[in-house]
Amino acid sequence: MNRFERLFGTHGEARVRFSDGEFQVLSPGEYVRCAVTGEAIPLQDLRYWSVELQEAYATPDASLQRYRELRAKHAQAGSDKAKK
Repeated sequence: MNRFERLFGTHGEARVRFSDGEFQVLSPGEYVRCAVTGEAIPLQDLRYWSVELQEAYATPDASLQRYRELRAKHAQAGSDKAKK
């Protein structure tokens, strides 16, 4: 087993904990899934994630889409509270 196999596993989906600027592999695997598109993201290509939501994103556009969805959801929740 080489060092990359120890870091990234040899097959299947990895379980990962995201932090600022880095991630920790909790369960070995080759990839994680994009929270927006469902696309498999090889760990060596993983560049975009949310620490707060603990989600991975395949592209900057997917990350922006999730941000906009959550922003709209929070705005809706705020307007619902204001109506009460």
